[in-house]
Amino acid sequence: MKGKITAKRIAFYTGIVVVWQIVFSLNLWTENIFPSPIQVAEDLAYGAADSSLFFGIATSMARLVAGLVISIAGGVTLGIFMARIESVNQTVGSIVLGLQSVPSVAWVPMAFLWFGLSDAGIIFVTVASSLFAVTINTYSGMKNVPPSYIAAARNMGASEAQLITNVMLPAAFPYLISGFKQGWAFAWRGVIGAEIIFSFLGLGFLLNVGRELNDISQVIAIMLVIMIIGILIDGFVFKKVERKVMSRWGLA
Repeated sequence: MKGKITAKRIAFYTGIVVVWQIVFSLNLWTENIFPSPIQVAEDLAYGAADSSLFFGIATSMARLVAGLVISIAGGVTLGIFMARIESVNQTVGSIVLGLQSVPSVAWVPMAFLWFGLSDAGIIFVTVASSLFAVTINTYSGMKNVPPSYIAAARNMGASEAQLITNVMLPAAFPYLISGFKQGWAFAWRGVIGAEIIFSFLGLGFLLNVGRELNDISQVIAIMLVIMIIGILIDGFVFKKVERKVMSRWGLA
């Protein structure tokens, strides 16, 4: 079954490349607007040869991991407080809902003024982009824990800390995984967007270099790398975790 799915995907992506090459061969646009797949592949090979591509990937991933760890730790903690303390939910909760709608790029001016052209500024944008998605999903998961679980734990003498760590968080784990996945997606966009504007190393920086050099092949090449990284992380990390969680809870 997996072999058939893989074959279908290979055929699909091969078809896209073939159509791309055919459209390029029609000369509808000039090469500086619409490059061929070969030109994009050459740009990727050049970036790999001089290590700029690998350095950009490593830099962006380091910032992503740092920001995502902070977002998950802060988002889970804040979500728990919102779920367990009504006054926090009524006050902080309303701000969280509003801030989640703020685009990641809107945090860049604040990050620039506070941190300047530094990794800290980009990590700040990453955290601001993903923190509130994790918070809201944690809150939703905690509020949807069956009351019978809580009542049973109370009857057995569980303290508030034991109730949260041993009962509510495990029961809310499917929601937490969704929050982590959504947070990762927002964080990845935040990293790339901040790097483009900050022009401070990373894949976003390489995108901006392509724009400044009017090199559309490099722009498309880096976009493909960003997309491939997203697909790989989703497939090899989050989908596997989701399957295990769904199986654990009898949902698959």
